Amino acid sequence: QVQLVESGGGLVQPGGSLRLSCAASGRTVSVNDMAWYRQAPGKQRDVVAVITSGGGTNYSDSVKGRFTISRDNAKSTVYLQMNSLKPEDTAVYYCHVRFSASWGQGTQVTVSS
Repeated sequence: QVQLVESGGGLVQPGGSLRLSCAASGRTVSVNDMAWYRQAPGKQRDVVAVITSGGGTNYSDSVKGRFTISRDNAKSTVYLQMNSLKPEDTAVYYCHVRFSASWGQGTQVTVSS
């Protein structure tokens, strides 16, 4: 089972920025498509951003232009840079190895003044 550990969440004011990190065991990040999902209270878990093993990226319409997904294969880590944060971005953010059962434990992001 792949181990995924997220970090970087917290409380930030609207318009602020955060960078989430997802450290993965082994060569997970370099050989798999990786994704960030989020789940707000009472809502389903939705995909936010995807980075393929070839380096292609894709974003949900709600975060396009504000969030950037990237990875560092040497560190086996995936990042989510979140800028211009809005209250509606408040959620638990999860790292996921696409097409697998591997999920991180989640990190809380709260955007509030």
